[in-house]
Amino acid sequence: MSTTLAPQTGTGFLLRAGQVLTVTDLQGGQVSDLFCFNADDHEEKLSGGRTIDYANTIFLTTGHVLYSNRSAPMLTVVEDTCGRHDFLLTPCSQDTFDLLYPEFEGAYHPSCLENLSTGLAQFGVQPDQIGTTLNIFMNVWPEPGGELHIDPPTSVAGDRFSVRAEMDLHVGLTACSAEKSNGGVCKPIEFAVSEGEHALRGGLKFEPVSEEPPRG
Repeated sequence: MSTTLAPQTGTGFLLRAGQVLTVTDLQGGQVSDLFCFNADDHEEKLSGGRTIDYANTIFLTTGHVLYSNRSAPMLTVVEDTCGRHDFLLTPCSQDTFDLLYPEFEGAYHPSCLENLSTGLAQFGVQPDQIGTTLNIFMNVWPEPGGELHIDPPTSVAGDRFSVRAEMDLHVGLTACSAEKSNGGVCKPIEFAVSEGEHALRGGLKFEPVSEEPPRG
C-alpha cells in the first residue's frame, strides 16, 4: 500500500532490514528529502560524506550503497528510473529561507528540516541530529570551478527510486518545501514500503552500477 505526502510535508517511520522503500514522483519535477538513523542507536546515522567517498561519485544510482557515519551499509539503491539525485546539500530550513531568499522577508516558510524533525520526533530524534539528506530527484551539478547550480529536477511523472534497508532504520521522508528546488511549484510525493525483492517491479534483479550518464 502506498502513501502520498502532500506538498511541503513529511513523515517518519520504521524500515526493517530487508524491506524496500520506493519513492515515486507523482507529477514530475519534485524532490524528496530522506534521512535515517540506526533504529537501535541514533548515534549511527546516514552520512553523505562516507557515501560519496566510497562511491567516488556525487551521482548515486542503482547499485550504490548509502553508508552510515560508522561506514556501515544502511541502504542499497535497487531501482532508479531518474538517475539524478543530490547528496551535497542539507535539508532546507527556516534559516535557509531567511539567508538565501530575502524576498520572503523573514516570514515563516515550511521546510524539510521542520518536517523531518516532526516525523522523527516519535523516535526521540532532535533536530540537531539530522544531517545532510539524500535529496531524491534533486538536480544539483557543479561548475568546473566548484560553483553549484540547482536546476529543476529531471524526473518525470512516475519516476521512482527504491532502496533496500541493510539494518533496521528510523527514516524521515519529505515532499520538499523549497520552491526553487522543484521547478517553482511544490508537489506531492508517494512512497511505499514492501517486503524484499518481490516488491520490486517486474521481479527486478540487483544490477551493477550503470555506466550511463544521468539524464539532464
